[in-house]
Amino acid sequence: MHQIRVHLAAVELPVAGDPMYGVPEPPLTRQFLHAMELAFPHPFTGERIEAHSDLPDDLADYLGSLPLARS
Repeated sequence: MHQIRVHLAAVELPVAGDPMYGVPEPPLTRQFLHAMELAFPHPFTGERIEAHSDLPDDLADYLGSLPLARS
């Protein structure tokens, strides 16, 4: 997570809610980082493993509060 935050800050795409490298956002109590889908080969069988996770409510609420998100 730290490396993602540093690299995004370096290319001027800071993470919302990140008080160290990004943009602190008062309504957020954490960094706006979320992996909706992940896929990787199983280390022993090579079988494709897939995981899905919906956006947590607090992040969805914050995203919905942004002016551009309502357009």
